[in-house]
Amino acid sequence: MTQIDVNSLLSQMRQLSSQATSAEQSFTAATPAQTDFSSLLKQSISSVSDTQMEAGRLAASFERGEPGADLGRTMVAVQKADLSLNTLTQVRNKLVDAYNNIMNMPV
Repeated sequence: MTQIDVNSLLSQMRQLSSQATSAEQSFTAATPAQTDFSSLLKQSISSVSDTQMEAGRLAASFERGEPGADLGRTMVAVQKADLSLNTLTQVRNKLVDAYNNIMNMPV
């Protein structure tokens, strides 16, 4: 059985937490309060598309057996692409539900 270095794990978790906090702060600072919804949606769709294309490129290079193609990196990229697509799909479903609720409201 392998020994887990608790202090190392804890420091990694703190580092990731601080990175997430700084990324959130930079996103909040970079995003003006008046950002329109359509541009945010287009940016999200573009990001998902880029993730899908990168995963496809890594998978194809691994399948061809190219040197430097890493299975671990490929699998992580494919999982990121899958997760981003599923998230986008769920957001779309919620938007459609909200639209339907608004359209069914009595005037």
